[in-house]
Amino acid sequence: MVDIEKLNIDASAKTNIKSWLEGSYDEQTKQAIRDMMDNPNELNESFYKNLEFGTGGLRGILGVGTNRMNKYTVAMATQGLANYVKKSFPNANPLKAAVSHDSRNFSREFAEITANVLAANGFHVYLFDGMRPTPELSFAIRHYGCQTGVMVTASHNPKEYNGYKAYWDDGCQLTAPHDTNVIDEVLKIKDVKDVKMSGGETNIEIIGKELDKIYMDRIEANSLHPELIKKHHNIKIVYTPLHGTGITLIPPMLEKLGFTNVNVVKEQAIPDGNFPTTPSPNPEERAAMKMAVDLAMKIDADIVFASDPDADRIGVAVKRPDGEWMLLNGNQTLSVLIYYLLKEWKETNRLTGKEYVIKTIVTSELPADIAKKVGVKVYDVLTGFKYIGAKILELEGKEVFIGGGEESYGCMIGDFVRDKDAVAGCSMIAEIAAWAAEQGKTFFDVLVDIYKEYGFYKEGLLSVVRKGKSGAEEIQQMMKDYRENPPKEINGSKVICLKDYKLHESTDLITGKKETIDLPASNVLQFFTEDGNKITVRPSGTEPKIKFYFSVKGSLNDKADFDRVNNELDAKIEAIKKSMNLI
Repeated sequence: MVDIEKLNIDASAKTNIKSWLEGSYDEQTKQAIRDMMDNPNELNESFYKNLEFGTGGLRGILGVGTNRMNKYTVAMATQGLANYVKKSFPNANPLKAAVSHDSRNFSREFAEITANVLAANGFHVYLFDGMRPTPELSFAIRHYGCQTGVMVTASHNPKEYNGYKAYWDDGCQLTAPHDTNVIDEVLKIKDVKDVKMSGGETNIEIIGKELDKIYMDRIEANSLHPELIKKHHNIKIVYTPLHGTGITLIPPMLEKLGFTNVNVVKEQAIPDGNFPTTPSPNPEERAAMKMAVDLAMKIDADIVFASDPDADRIGVAVKRPDGEWMLLNGNQTLSVLIYYLLKEWKETNRLTGKEYVIKTIVTSELPADIAKKVGVKVYDVLTGFKYIGAKILELEGKEVFIGGGEESYGCMIGDFVRDKDAVAGCSMIAEIAAWAAEQGKTFFDVLVDIYKEYGFYKEGLLSVVRKGKSGAEEIQQMMKDYRENPPKEINGSKVICLKDYKLHESTDLITGKKETIDLPASNVLQFFTEDGNKITVRPSGTEPKIKFYFSVKGSLNDKADFDRVNNELDAKIEAIKKSMNLI
């Protein structure tokens, strides 16, 4: 056997390896560690640190080790979560938790381990009988009155990953102070001996179809024009779950609504954590959408949508007048959803003056412009659906949430789920396609109508990577420079407003007037220019990079000018990057 001390690996890795080889871990795990001795790099990566329980939970590469997703790291994280929940709800009897999972490798095993640990700690656990979408887990927490919940998923990460999203009693992913407090409790779990792994099996209740029906009934209640779905039930829909859990509910939901011509991409309908037909199960990427678009071209479909492996994000493709298919970005999908919801709420006399929508600060201003014109309040929140959920909780019983979302392909319709919901989203997108057909239009035509009325908005994203200690210092200096010496103009257009979310301050650079930004502190800066552009600067909290979000605006008077204006706006984004010395 190789002497661990002679290996050229971190001292922390050696300590962790010894702990696992000598500790209460199964023989199969210990043998896997011994088998890695011939590969010091892999061994070091697997053990040099503990897998971090971040503000949203766990996410990491599958494998043996303290820095990998495996049954032990999952169990230890769950024990930390259980300890914090027990402290937070001392009078709850019993404590309750919901647990679900997606189609990824080991997801079911990790879900069962999570349920067993929670049950051994005295929780009554509602464990789904099989994979279910993330939004249904959020729904289950509130439906059953749970104090916490866990969704085993790595969202749209590559196949090598799995993860674990932790939720609070409002059905939202953890927000302050619970996020950091749970992390503190997880860090206290130093050894698997500190984990209650078994003994509470009778506390686990298997749930499934009965909750599916309740959840789907709530989504059906979102429908604004069931009569149009009935009339245009045969519109051609193409859907792909990308080998994920969307297959469990999205096709049945569309059928429940009355759509009769739903064409599922058969090759991608089989749940498979290896995602064999796509390089990445991310509906934001063209490669992931290729098979769905190919099928749409073959059958001359009306609309295409996809969901990621845990069915919280949506990708949408629409047919252009020239027959080509265009992938919408998250801002475009959200804008069409908000446009339809608000237009039809108004026309069906549902608006009372108490309604509102929510978007995140890096999302396009188009949804806000739509809402303001209709007379519906708009709330901006920090990036992440947990902040959308927190705002809904704050306003519960006072105002009525219609819908909202962010640029990263997520949306919410109604407040019965407190996370991104591709099941509800796909259902409403299909309804919009039917509504468009009633007017002799396509989904693309609806988008053009919006641009003609509100302006053609176009977005871009640039991530600047700076590695190592010097890179981190360079990113800090960039933020310092932007904060202390903001640009007076960007691409020839005067900067008229600066928003500093770290200082909670919005400054009108024309009048000098300052207003307070009532949001949690976040190291984000935004520049608004005279010609309607918005540039957001946001360092990553987890990676050595700084992100620049660009939103530009032009005019569209005729559908025939779409490509010309689109190209002009692309060129404008590139010009802004150059003017800021980013390329």
